[in-house]
This record gives sequence, C-alpha cells and structure tokens, in this order.
Amino acid sequence: MNILILQHHPAEPAGTLGAFLADKGCALDVRHLYAGQALPADDAGYGLIVSMGGPMNVYDEAEHPWLAAETALLRRALLADRPVLGVCLGSQLMAKALGAPVTRSPRPEVGWFQIELTPAGLADPLLAGLDERPWVLQWHNDMFHIPAGAELLAASERCPHQAFRFGRGHALQFHVEVDAAIVDQWCENPAQRQEIAPGWADQGKIMNQHAQRIYGNLWAALSGR
Repeated sequence: MNILILQHHPAEPAGTLGAFLADKGCALDVRHLYAGQALPADDAGYGLIVSMGGPMNVYDEAEHPWLAAETALLRRALLADRPVLGVCLGSQLMAKALGAPVTRSPRPEVGWFQIELTPAGLADPLLAGLDERPWVLQWHNDMFHIPAGAELLAASERCPHQAFRFGRGHALQFHVEVDAAIVDQWCENPAQRQEIAPGWADQGKIMNQHAQRIYGNLWAALSGR
C-alpha cells in the first residue's frame, strides 16, 4: 500500500505511526513541504493520506504557499471519501478544507493532558478500545471547529474540539505519534522540558499503548480486516 505523508517541519515526522506502517510493508511517500518538495501530481493512488503537525497556522499561506495546495488536496480526498488522517496542524487543515474555521484554543496546551471521548468517539472504529479519558501529548495554541457533516469524537476542558471524523477522514488535535527523541527536539527551553520530560515514564508509556491501538485499528480499516 502506498501512503502519502505530508510533513510540515523537520522536527515533526510521522514518528511511531510511520514506523508502524513501514513494518506493515507500506511504501511511505514522505513529502517535505517545508523544504519545497511538491505535492504529487496525482494523489488518487494512495491508500492513506497523512497530514502531520507543524508550528505554522493554517492561514499562513503568504509565508507558506504550499498550505493552499495541501488544503485543496485534503478537500479532494475527503469529499471523495478516501482515508485521511490529520495530526495537530494536519487536523486543522482538514477542518479548513471542509469549510470550518480554525481559531485560538480557549487555553493553549503544552504537555500531558487527558482528553475525553464522546459517545461517538467511544464507538468510532479508529478509537475503539481506548480508555474513555486517555492520556495524550498536546502542543498547540489553535483549535479547529467541527465541519458540517462531521462528528466530534473527543473533547477536553481546555480545548473542546480534540478529534472529529468526516467520512473516512479522522482529525486528531493531539499527538500520539511522538517518541522521546522527537519531543527532545521540540523542547527549546528548560520550562518546556520540565513540562514534558517527567511524563515519559508513565504517561508516555500509556500514550504509546494508545497509539498502537489506534494504529492497529487504522490498519484493520485500511486492509479490510
């Protein structure tokens, strides 16, 4: 299976998700958009499109012109009911592609937080088997709103829109794909490191268990199992 991965920053790769898909024998076509790599001329042949995180805002198209092209690609894929997964910035781009605004989150989130699955989230095939209030890693200032025709899958007190599903597309505001090496690149100052590093022994282990559950669910859907 060919997988298209849209990477927006050198420190925000597909991480454990990419490793999982590679272990399944998938061919990963990683486009480093921040470095000027072009989107594929034909994106219809990919079994999954993954849009990763990044420090920019979805509306920063003057500074990052590829954002407009990626938004159009995501819109085509979502309206064609093809599998799409968006993480953090990627989730916000999905919402924008479907006509929903992206605004400042009521409260920024950097660190370990619990989200709460909605009834739709508990029943969702991608999130099946997770705890009702799983621990995840957050690192965002902005928040997507829920597009028309989409279902809210997860929420939290600090950020009421944490995940949604639109057809075969899933948008996750939070991170489960990171490992310690990735986060180490994100922590530019001691305060950030203090927020994140102590949690790897417990929350990080739990988060990775959730990640593997999500990946297994994703693979079951992609492979028709």
